[in-house]
Amino acid sequence: MSAYAVTPPAPVVEPPARFRDLLGAEWIKMWSLRSTGWMLALATLFTLGSAALAALGDYHNFPRYPPEVQREHMFSLGDAYPLDGYLTLMLVAASVGAITMVSEYGSGLIRTTTVAVPARGSVVLAKAVVLTAVWTVAGAFIATGTFVVSQSILDLRGAAISVTDPSVFRAMVVSALLAPVCALIGLGFGVLIRHGAATMITSIFVLLMLPLFFASTSRWSATLDQAMLLTAWQRLTVAWVPTGPDVRIATITESWIVYAVWPLVAIVLALVVVRRRDV
Repeated sequence: MSAYAVTPPAPVVEPPARFRDLLGAEWIKMWSLRSTGWMLALATLFTLGSAALAALGDYHNFPRYPPEVQREHMFSLGDAYPLDGYLTLMLVAASVGAITMVSEYGSGLIRTTTVAVPARGSVVLAKAVVLTAVWTVAGAFIATGTFVVSQSILDLRGAAISVTDPSVFRAMVVSALLAPVCALIGLGFGVLIRHGAATMITSIFVLLMLPLFFASTSRWSATLDQAMLLTAWQRLTVAWVPTGPDVRIATITESWIVYAVWPLVAIVLALVVVRRRDV
């Protein structure tokens, strides 16, 4: 009787995860959170409603405005991009960005993720790409919508501003980018802090409250104020700026630089930290 040697099966080696696989996984994770859709919808409705209310206010007050205000109607662009509506959008976008990271730390899912994908930096980059894509689409829709809604109302008074005005295009682009920029900053804070409540408070303080501590009449204070994201957005969404010897206002180029530096620094810090700290 002859014996046959049994060769054990070769171990199955899973191929390393490709970046597009990470993108797909992060896309599923984001939309598996019920809060994502609700927060997007509520932020959109609130921002559009704020623009409509601002335009309705000027529509009703228009007959009482001085002739030069009626002729120049410099309020039109401000009604398209109202501060209260876009502050809410900043808060929601930063919160969603933070949740994508702190939810994994809170649930312990980050350990499974890092075992499956040891390259932690790729995981953070995949989250950043998905966040940027989702919020850029949402931001473009909101920025276009607030302009259309507000100017449709003001046009009934002949006070609408043309979409071909150069200041309109700049304001629309920078407002569309506000949401993805805040989402990336929230993601960066989420990686650095890891705690949900602390991350939310830090995001609100840095993005919304910190600019209130600075003034444009003092050199050092104006410099810090011009470095704030909210100040840069306000500078890029106005058709005119106050002038005077004591008023220090950032240039358009400086404001665009601030706009680019904030999310870039947030993601770079997140990539450095996530590779050095234990999960």
